[in-house]
Amino acid sequence: MMGKSESISLILALLLLCGCNFSKKDEASTEKTKPNILLIAVDDLNDWVGVLGGHPQAQTPNIDQLASRGMLFSNAHCQAPVCNPSRASLMTSLYPSTSGIYFLNPDISESPVASQTTVMPKRYQQEGYQVFGAGKLFHNAKGLNERHVPNYAGQFGGFGPVPEQKISDYPGHPLWDWGVYPERDELMPDYKIASWAEKELMKEREQPFWMGVGFYRPHVPQFVPQKWFDMYPLETLQLPRIIEGDLNDIPSYGKDVTRLRHVSPSHEWVVENKEWKALVQSYLACVSFVDEQVGRVLEALDNGDYGENTYIVFFSDHGFHIGEKERHAKRSLWEDGTRVPFIIAGPGIKKGKVCTKPVQLLDLYPTLLELSNLSADTKHEGNSLVSLLQNPNNNWPYYARTNFGPGNYAIISEQYRFIQYNDGSEEFYDHRSDPNEWNNEIDNPDYGVIIQKHRAQIPQNRYRILGEGSTGHLSYGASEKNNAKR
Repeated sequence: MMGKSESISLILALLLLCGCNFSKKDEASTEKTKPNILLIAVDDLNDWVGVLGGHPQAQTPNIDQLASRGMLFSNAHCQAPVCNPSRASLMTSLYPSTSGIYFLNPDISESPVASQTTVMPKRYQQEGYQVFGAGKLFHNAKGLNERHVPNYAGQFGGFGPVPEQKISDYPGHPLWDWGVYPERDELMPDYKIASWAEKELMKEREQPFWMGVGFYRPHVPQFVPQKWFDMYPLETLQLPRIIEGDLNDIPSYGKDVTRLRHVSPSHEWVVENKEWKALVQSYLACVSFVDEQVGRVLEALDNGDYGENTYIVFFSDHGFHIGEKERHAKRSLWEDGTRVPFIIAGPGIKKGKVCTKPVQLLDLYPTLLELSNLSADTKHEGNSLVSLLQNPNNNWPYYARTNFGPGNYAIISEQYRFIQYNDGSEEFYDHRSDPNEWNNEIDNPDYGVIIQKHRAQIPQNRYRILGEGSTGHLSYGASEKNNAKR
């Protein structure tokens, strides 16, 4: 028979054991209630989305529906109008001028600054999340997604498939092609990526997850099956609005950096060869195709177990010109080059709201950390958007900033765009009276104080250019060479 002291010791031991068991159960419960993250990236998507109104005929019902269930940031901008630096900036929350990653190379791991940071998927893995992804999340160069995304499932064909011979008559870069191809959606990499995502979202998981889904269209080559072209008959298509002599008030450096050594067709070639409507049609067809794939992913999320506890982020890595400012493709500091679709939806986020404050893709990383109740990273240069998610009209003292090589910057506020080039020449636009950026007001004294406020946002510390040989490197170098001759 136990003595009194022995009985008390046994009771305490049992209570301690029970407490340990309850703690483990509570810990498991907490793990399951952590929010999931679903990142949906689209390559080269501009504002030709229904809710953004960039093209009146764009049909994007699934992206529009996502905006209705969350917050649309209608004044969101990339940090570089090129794939690699934009995605590197988003995944590290560092400006290109801080990391030295300005163009299509190098990778984050080759930047002395960026390599000292933890990229977003790795951070979530460290925090106990199950991390996985597919498609284009980081730049598409060989091995980059595998290096930075744990459990990466693959590209599923990347920019393919491609026909044996080009469909268009454009004689330039092989990726610059457009037309009807292939025969079925099922042959498209983006369709396969959406199918992969559908399966992943039906799996039962013990850990919270961070999932990245990166779609390739509407990036060139602008190929999709016939049914998507049928949505946009050529004879009914509206072309983007432009004015004659739009570039007359653009500095010479601004013209050079958007034209010299680029691989896309010039607007002159497009018009002379009567390909403008074909390019508009193929782009819109690709946009509607990728919208369908986005819808499939969202439907799978809603039909599974994770819809109520998942933050959904939808974004593009930069904008894209289709004749605006007399140019095609990306790599510009104008509105069509920097503005991106950006939507956040999920638990506690107001539905159907639109925020017009100037925000940036590098704000996403600190935002998700706060939404996930994870500690902030002091290295991050972005600002959490949680206050705007709570109220889109909250005070927001920040500007958005985009650059294309050191010295070339766009500074964007809620109403204005200021551009400064490396030779000191400048542009300034008032979007309230001039949404198409047709009139450079840099010499208008009425804007003097406002211009100075924007000019003050230009960074004085600029990391040297890393990497070499890409289109951006060549274009920047050619612009500098031309400027030296003047």
